[in-house]
Amino acid sequence: MANIYDLAYDLEKGLRESEEFQALKNAYETVMNDPSTKQMFDNFRDTQLNLQQKQMQGEEITEEEVNKAKQVVELVQQNEDISKLMEEEQRLNTVIGDVSKIITKPLEDLYGEEQQ
Repeated sequence: MANIYDLAYDLEKGLRESEEFQALKNAYETVMNDPSTKQMFDNFRDTQLNLQQKQMQGEEITEEEVNKAKQVVELVQQNEDISKLMEEEQRLNTVIGDVSKIITKPLEDLYGEEQQ
């Protein structure tokens, strides 16, 4: 029987070598290598993380914060390099989601059988 951890490391290696990851890596490097684009992206990420943190802590998000976030998103969406990065990130997330479904299928099958 195969060692499950060895298989997981093989999966990690496959993910790193995948077309989706390589495209994301290239898009990320493009954004990071342009100082103004990097600053715009960092601002977007900081805004996003701040709002997520407030939500997780149950804090109210003000209308001003919502409006600021919308402005940041609109600005970022106008930047071709950042838009490409976000598109590639979504492609990779789709692959990871699909792989996750495959990995959890034995549990789904097991618990699905009990309910029948």
